[in-house]
Amino acid sequence: MKMLIKKAVQLSGEYFDRLIGADTPTLYYNPNGVFQDLIDRLPQLKQKYRPTPWLSNAHAHILYFDLIRKKRIKLKYDALEQLNMSDGGITGIAWYGLNLPADTPTIVLLHTITGTPESMGELVRDLHLYTGWRVALCLRRGHADLPMPVPKINLFGSTQDLREQLSYIQNKFPQSDLYGVGSSAGTGLLVRYLGEEGEKTPLKAAFALCPGYNTETGFAYVHPFYSKYMAKKLLEKFIHPYQEVWKSIPTWEQLLSVKDLADFEKLYFQLAGYDDYESYTKATNPIYVFENVKIPLMILNAEDDPVCHINNLEPYKDKIRAMPNIMVITTKKGGHCGFYEGLMKTESWATRLMAQYLLQLSSKAIKIEKEAVLEPAANSEEEPVYLALKNPA
Repeated sequence: MKMLIKKAVQLSGEYFDRLIGADTPTLYYNPNGVFQDLIDRLPQLKQKYRPTPWLSNAHAHILYFDLIRKKRIKLKYDALEQLNMSDGGITGIAWYGLNLPADTPTIVLLHTITGTPESMGELVRDLHLYTGWRVALCLRRGHADLPMPVPKINLFGSTQDLREQLSYIQNKFPQSDLYGVGSSAGTGLLVRYLGEEGEKTPLKAAFALCPGYNTETGFAYVHPFYSKYMAKKLLEKFIHPYQEVWKSIPTWEQLLSVKDLADFEKLYFQLAGYDDYESYTKATNPIYVFENVKIPLMILNAEDDPVCHINNLEPYKDKIRAMPNIMVITTKKGGHCGFYEGLMKTESWATRLMAQYLLQLSSKAIKIEKEAVLEPAANSEEEPVYLALKNPA
């Protein structure tokens, strides 16, 4: 009888998992690279991600995240600093954990397409909670009502601005190791910067949450509802409030009639400081430089994401499998930047993963440095084997 009950419970659990889309993550990586021994130290990669049952629909997930969760978290930052860029523009840094010991690691967080300290509050809070580290939320031009003395914005940010922000952080906390996290549009800036810098970056490792990969094609896959909704938000946040600033840009009024993200992205290049669309994309699209990323980079996408569609990943799977320092993780569910789990007390599965990943690399970095002093690394001529691995439940 006990066996029958046990079997019935098991079958009902499996049925429920299928119903809500629970499944183990799929991993794309080079098993001979830096992630070869990291998987065993990250239990989440071997276990099913079970989305909150009432958020198993991607649209319910994203609307809960964007319209409820972001507004519910009221985080009090330690400070919000405005930084003067070399061209006269203004960016900012919102600090959390500012008064931690000087040698505490710092997470450099790059926000979403319309991100603010308020909208990023949950991620900032939880990264600090799970790691105990300082968080520096780097604000792009025009975000969080920053003044705009120079007529220039970029949906994905400026790598030059990020360099200056990182330099400021390093000067403020010279003993602190830096780790990068990008969310949605922030991943474009993160990966573009890492590709431009290669081994010169001060970041020790990075995590990209829900990237769109190729910025020239990614917006074409955005669900029409969200594309129109976000285009409207861009106009409300960055065009209408700064109309006096944009009057020096001949084409700015064309943006007032855009209906979706793809149109906005194709038309706003002069506001980003470029003469034509091709120059803009060559200078900002992360896909042109991502093969030059040299530090460990973990990437997470949900297969049901209606904003950064999973089809964006497809053309780059083989290149990613061949790179020794990049791992892409996909889950069946998760929506866009949500990845909530739990029935009533919802928490982000993704934030736990990125925190554990960064903590593991932090401790591993110390171990590697000690081992390197004791003995030189052996040269390996073994041919790499490339995997797309579905972990057992």
